[in-house]
Amino acid sequence: MKRYAILIVCLAVLLVTVYILGCRRGQQAATSPASSGATIKTYKLRGKVISTDAAKSEVTLDHEAIPGFMSAMTMPYKLKDPTVLSELHPGDTVTADILVTDQDVLLDHIVIVGQAKPDYKPAIFYHVPKPGDAVPDFKLLNQSNQHIHLAQYQGQALLITFIYTRCPLADFCPRMSQNFAKIDKALAADGPLYAKTHLLSVSFDPDYDTPQVLRSYGGAYTGKYTNETFNHWDFAVPAKSELPEIAKFFDVGVTPEINKSITHSLSTVLIGPDGKVVQWYPGNEWKPEDVMKDVRQSLQAHT
Repeated sequence: MKRYAILIVCLAVLLVTVYILGCRRGQQAATSPASSGATIKTYKLRGKVISTDAAKSEVTLDHEAIPGFMSAMTMPYKLKDPTVLSELHPGDTVTADILVTDQDVLLDHIVIVGQAKPDYKPAIFYHVPKPGDAVPDFKLLNQSNQHIHLAQYQGQALLITFIYTRCPLADFCPRMSQNFAKIDKALAADGPLYAKTHLLSVSFDPDYDTPQVLRSYGGAYTGKYTNETFNHWDFAVPAKSELPEIAKFFDVGVTPEINKSITHSLSTVLIGPDGKVVQWYPGNEWKPEDVMKDVRQSLQAHT
């Protein structure tokens, strides 16, 4: 009997240890991005939104038990796509996939199946850029304190992306600017192509991104710093009064937060020499080499 009692105690300790390690593993994994090339297991989740944290790209959920993974609990989850955060509200009921690797736990494919307030309506109705759409002649103020407008680039292939200089998320604005820097360098290596193209990074933070700030930011990304002439790549910002219209046309969701950060979506657009949309690149997964291919094809189509 004594031997059986010891065995039962050992089994109990083992089960408790496995449970604790499992919970800790889930909590630790939710704080880091997914590892590339890792084996991913997918679990289904259903729960209620408790809160959102834009700075951490996290949503805290009170969720039901997840068969094969964990029991019911309330905990934060990092989002694979942080741009959906603005669509989530406390009290919403959601379903989602939990993507699990040895080191990561991310939430993906979120669907709102029950709204806390059924009368939610978007404050702004956005236009999704489509090939062939004529682009309005939006006006901006660039890093050299000069007024520019989009129609002045007709005859060239114009590549536009949207950023703000204080963006803290490496995979958002900094990634867009790094991609543009690669494209700018690749275009510079091809003289005729360079002369037929122009890059434009548009800020949606007119309160902070003054011409002086944009000039410093842009010079850092071109690598020429104070020697940059900005002949091929402009950094500009619309007036506050015009920001909503340009954001709507290019499908850029912009929500200022109380900590002075901005929750936003990503939008990059290639405009042809005729002033019409050639290609729209939402999100951050597009590759500079693919955009370069589209630029070449666009210019060939207009020769």
